Amino acid sequence: MFAAEQNRLPKLDRYLSSPRHNPTALRLILASQLRRMRLAASLSPISASDALRCSDSKISRLERGEVQLKERDVEDLLRLYGAGPQERKEFLGLVQLSNEAGWWHCFEDVLPKWFDKFIGLQEAASVIRSYEVLLVPGLLQTPEYARAVGECSDLEHDKVLANRRAELRLARQELLDYPDPPTLWVVLEEAVLHRRIAPREVMEGQMRHLADMAQRPSVRVQVIPFDATACVTGGFPITHLRFDPPELPEIVYLEHVADAVYLDKPDDAEQYRSILDRLLNAAECPETSARRIQAAAERYA
Repeated sequence: MFAAEQNRLPKLDRYLSSPRHNPTALRLILASQLRRMRLAASLSPISASDALRCSDSKISRLERGEVQLKERDVEDLLRLYGAGPQERKEFLGLVQLSNEAGWWHCFEDVLPKWFDKFIGLQEAASVIRSYEVLLVPGLLQTPEYARAVGECSDLEHDKVLANRRAELRLARQELLDYPDPPTLWVVLEEAVLHRRIAPREVMEGQMRHLADMAQRPSVRVQVIPFDATACVTGGFPITHLRFDPPELPEIVYLEHVADAVYLDKPDDAEQYRSILDRLLNAAECPETSARRIQAAAERYA
């Protein structure tokens, strides 16, 4: 059964051969696989929970990839679903990989627990849609701009920590250079281009970098001008993540000062997808947006 199911996951090799280990991606795929195997065996979540002597809510969390996959639990489920010895061995090998630390754990000194999940999800996504109100998105920041953002947001005024946070932000950008990078679609309020959080030369470099990145085939940047006539506003940053295989739930990420919210229910994803669509309709086309970004760079020159 597992070999047949594995053939339905064309992106599995992509995650296994990724330049950097991403346990979040594997956990999401394996969790989705467990759900499909349970459904194929015509078993309910309650039947699966009885086998593990746990609540059906735990099965739900397992199948949504919200918790670490324990090998003993997974093996019990695979036996229940009728998987043979070789199938179980292959699956459990992937479970072991999904439990290894991700590349970002070397930044544990500056990595909030609530942000750990987002890094893995972002690397696993096939499409990243982002709306920003005041700052250039982290994936498109220059080193100098990233350090300035870190210093502005650092209440402890610790430059070492601020620099480490900037290093983490820049390390995250490497996913845009992968052989099969995600599609990054960014909508910016024009205020982002005018918000001077660093010296003029840093802002000029950031604007030119933003314009250059927008020329990449996998990156699209659009700006909502101050005088946009459409009555629409997000009011706060929004990130919407879509994955391949498409059976994985779409996830909306909303970040606060000291916490974050992850929404994966279909109704929630639909609501924020609709908001992003309306924001996109209020934005200028990529070509006009590029000219506006270039004009901002000239103002800082």
